[in-house]
Amino acid sequence: MLSNHLVEDDRAHLIHPVTSLRAHEQRGVTILQSAKGCFVTDASGHTLLDGFAGLWCVNAGYGHESIIEVAMEQMRRLPYATGYFHFGSEPAIRLAAKLAEITPGDLNRVFFTLGGSDAVDTVVRMVRYYNNVRGMTLKKQFISLERGYHGSSSNGAGLTALPVFHEKFDLPRSWQHYIPSPYPYRNAAGEDPAAIIAASVQALKNKVREIGQDNVAAFICEPVQGSGGVIVPPTGYLTAMQAACRELGILFIIDEVITGFGRTGPMFACEHEGIEPDFMTIAKGLTSGYVPMGAAIVSNRVYEVIADGTVDGSAFGHGLTYSGHPVSAAVGLEVMRLYQEGGLIENGQRVGAYFGRRLAELRDHPLVGDVRSIGLLGAIELVADKETKRKPAKEARVGARLFDAGYKNGLIFRAFGDDTIGFAPPLCITESEVDLLIERLDKTLALALDFKDL
Repeated sequence: MLSNHLVEDDRAHLIHPVTSLRAHEQRGVTILQSAKGCFVTDASGHTLLDGFAGLWCVNAGYGHESIIEVAMEQMRRLPYATGYFHFGSEPAIRLAAKLAEITPGDLNRVFFTLGGSDAVDTVVRMVRYYNNVRGMTLKKQFISLERGYHGSSSNGAGLTALPVFHEKFDLPRSWQHYIPSPYPYRNAAGEDPAAIIAASVQALKNKVREIGQDNVAAFICEPVQGSGGVIVPPTGYLTAMQAACRELGILFIIDEVITGFGRTGPMFACEHEGIEPDFMTIAKGLTSGYVPMGAAIVSNRVYEVIADGTVDGSAFGHGLTYSGHPVSAAVGLEVMRLYQEGGLIENGQRVGAYFGRRLAELRDHPLVGDVRSIGLLGAIELVADKETKRKPAKEARVGARLFDAGYKNGLIFRAFGDDTIGFAPPLCITESEVDLLIERLDKTLALALDFKDL
């Protein structure tokens, strides 16, 4: 009875993110009731292996009592503290210092947000302020990647290059531009890594030339394109793009909202190539999804210019009520401890290698065109014809149908709109749980062989 009442209340009142609204009203909500480790249980008692860690975020896994305890203790002691008026709280200060310690290069200044979208918005505002302070008032244009995702807020959704975030929202805006994705499976330059990298660098240079070097402020990218289909660029891509940005005199922004905190192996995906960006955005794994929090992290070289712009005592006019929320910061500190001292990063690296090997075994499936992974982040791209790479008919709704089948088989994964299914299991996953994931995935993919409308 309670469940039915909740379903009707949801249908009548709750707007769900990135969902077909009328379709949701007809379908009704699936209510998740409890979770532990890598598993979630819905209101009907059906238990599933969460192969997507919520929304790429529950990196530590569900049910850590130590995280719950620090949140409760902080709520009792100081449930809220503003960062305005020169106030602060111990957890926020300590977490900022911790992030400065573990992020690459001179990323030493932290502005806390509620999540990844407003972290990207914060960076956009800071970049504009930075260039205005320098007297470079024309440098307002941003370049991002096709298939990239940088949130769904007013600024971030335009930097995102996925059609669903643009249509009927009057996006992108005139200052938002794109260059091709370094997408090895479907790249105009072919699948040779050196050719892809060279083409990507040239595309950036061509776009800057087209817009005008004095007009371009920054290039932003994800180390691995998440919502675009888990696109893993060739090794050396980030290094080459960073060098091109330095050469062109534009800022290099790395969006680690999905890839941060052990998702690809090291603490940050930047570490694979020793990248030192001007800005980094983080969220999701920062608190393992237990409470909302994100951050825009600023390099010393940029921060000093911004800070010098307010020497007359005027405020830097950007703020959020919940920036540096003490409960979120306390959770973040405990999550950092679990990553480092609790062995989660180490486990993620070890089991991530196993996960990659097991996922690759599915390449021989008749409908699997590409398998790509790095750490505990992976995807399978489905095709109707392996030789020509022909995609299934859109009307076949292959991804959505497989998601429903996977759910029945006790597995949650992400079904992207382009017939790709994605995986990002918690870092606490074991090898035996990876085996269970692959077993349930294999059973689900077998059903696709019966689809007659591809």
